[in-house]
Amino acid sequence: MNQENTFPPFQPQSWAEKKAFAHWAIALIWLVIVLILFQVVASLVFVGLMFISGDIASGQDMADILTERVDLLFIGNTSGQILFIGLATFLIVRLHTSTESSFSFLRFRWKEDSLKYILYGSLLVIVVQPVIVYLGHLNSLLPVPESLTDLQVSQYQMIQEFLSTEGILWFGLLHIALVPSICEEILFRGYVLRAFEKSWGIIVAIIVSGIIFGLFHIQLGNLMPLAALGMILALMTWLSGTIWPAIIAHLVNNGTAVIIGINFPELLFRDDISEMLPPVWLLIASIMISCMIIYTMFQQSKHIED
Repeated sequence: MNQENTFPPFQPQSWAEKKAFAHWAIALIWLVIVLILFQVVASLVFVGLMFISGDIASGQDMADILTERVDLLFIGNTSGQILFIGLATFLIVRLHTSTESSFSFLRFRWKEDSLKYILYGSLLVIVVQPVIVYLGHLNSLLPVPESLTDLQVSQYQMIQEFLSTEGILWFGLLHIALVPSICEEILFRGYVLRAFEKSWGIIVAIIVSGIIFGLFHIQLGNLMPLAALGMILALMTWLSGTIWPAIIAHLVNNGTAVIIGINFPELLFRDDISEMLPPVWLLIASIMISCMIIYTMFQQSKHIED
């Protein structure tokens, strides 16, 4: 009797797999490239807008121009985010996929329970704020190079002056909340999380992508709270199987900061962060409720194996 030869089914490979490139290595390289290109484009747009507005021609000191035209700085920043942190990342994803679409790889899909996870995520990012504030206080106790501290302080001062401008609410929400919530989530919770997950598994991917999210902002004095937020957003993305809860939660986080910065700047901009620490009972309540929300998301998740 003739025995048929059986062969394993053909498995299409991505470019990374064909070239034997590690998914995490490509993601790290892209993070470096996108950080450079984003800064270059943001600077070029800013300088171009200053020429158009006539600010450079006036011979003003560059430091004075930066302080007076923070709006142009934000427009340049937004242009760089949209072009490279957002759109260009869709192209890089093709290096990691074979038959899977870029939208699917980035978890850019709507599921039947997405709205439920959007509500969980939005509530979580609000409830966890006392923990984030305490992490910021702990971070402030760590030694940071004075040059980086001065840079962060000057950034906060510019943002504070910018948010004190009359009628700035919608402009601020667009450039500080909406655009970053979409573009940064595409890059970090969409692309970086999936690439790291393919190489190291989801737990390591959540932790490492969160830390890199903090480092990407070039604010060592704010690294711990940013990294914690990054991990929380990554966790909700994995549990929900979609990037939308993280986008909305990111929007809620940044949008709330803009509204507080405009209406109650004394709560957001303080030289000594220890002065704004919430009471310990509120910290404990924040931890407990945050854990309950995360546990509920785990219990109800149908997407852990996606």
